[in-house]
Amino acid sequence: MESDPRSGNPRLLVLGAGPAQLGLLEAARARGLWVAVVDRDPGAPGFPLADRRCILSTEDEPAIERLAGALGIDGIIAPGTDWPVGVAARIAEHAGLPHPISALTAVLATNKLRQRERLDAAGVPQPRWWVVGGDDDAPQISGPVVVKAPDRQGQKGLTLVSSAAELPAAIEVARSAARNGLALVEELVDGPEVTVIGFSVDGVFTALAVTDRITAEPPAFGVALAHVWPSHAGGQSPDVAQRAVAALGITNGPSYTQLRIGPEGPRVIEVAARLGGGHDAELVHAAVGIDLNGLAIDAALGAPLTVPEPKPRAGGAVTRFLVAPTGVLERVEVPDGVQARIYREPGFVIAPLRRGSDRAGAVLVTGESRTEAVARAEATAERIRFVTADAGALLQAN
Repeated sequence: MESDPRSGNPRLLVLGAGPAQLGLLEAARARGLWVAVVDRDPGAPGFPLADRRCILSTEDEPAIERLAGALGIDGIIAPGTDWPVGVAARIAEHAGLPHPISALTAVLATNKLRQRERLDAAGVPQPRWWVVGGDDDAPQISGPVVVKAPDRQGQKGLTLVSSAAELPAAIEVARSAARNGLALVEELVDGPEVTVIGFSVDGVFTALAVTDRITAEPPAFGVALAHVWPSHAGGQSPDVAQRAVAALGITNGPSYTQLRIGPEGPRVIEVAARLGGGHDAELVHAAVGIDLNGLAIDAALGAPLTVPEPKPRAGGAVTRFLVAPTGVLERVEVPDGVQARIYREPGFVIAPLRRGSDRAGAVLVTGESRTEAVARAEATAERIRFVTADAGALLQAN
């Protein structure tokens, strides 16, 4: 789908062609942008939307920087995944390109340890936490904790620990997955989980939507099965999210903040300076009528930014993720009239649900009420059938 990069259309480099980037890639193509896309997977579902396909890891910063210079891009963006956010910010800074966040802010937004330190310094409420290195003893815990690699995402190296006896092994799993060899141990806040989806312009934060995040139980702890709007549990979450975003220096562009609502109020679990990877922008559009993908593109290209007044719909909206049976995907049966995002082609090996990348697709459903939207989303998901083979052999291998 290569077109003339000198046609006069703005040229955008997008880091990632997976499910988390599909909405933004569709928005960029609808606006007539010339789009180059980087992903290491030749079969990534977003590549058909690209003018230039670049088979590279989104973490290969030197190669991407050379690519950016060769293509003469006007902007670079990393929607949906954390580590490339820092890559994009640093390349933009080196190349003198517009970008919504600085390289320093990108570090705070992508390294959970640095983020915890900054939120503590700013007095933003968050869970109790400990950092553990190779020579450190495991902390004394009195309840459930989450152990994670501080510089990874997508549940990589993450373990839910319910007793002190399980903690040392979980720390080793996290340290093995981490780039810096450290493990981050965080108190598990007892309460529902919400996401505040926001956008900032010159330091003014607007909470566009607050959703209830319905997550899977172990072994897929933390993997969202649905995002439900409007939230029943959000409460003061937008105010806390605003404080967290400001503390990290996210003065422009999109953000999403995950919080748990404990007995003492909202506690920040994580802040990201990007579009959420669970089709958050599309949910915002359905819920309050704002083109968040378009705003993110404008921020990446240095265009003037104005956030329209949110106009919440009457009713509810739900993003419901689809989970396929374990095995080799043979076919997907989607009934007529059902609109769904299917992430995988036949022949793909479906793994057990352990992280976000193991999800097989998603549907976005609205209703005249939140209850109706949830019911319709569940009914729609049940009508979509994934047919897999050799599930038993794959389960034994895992």
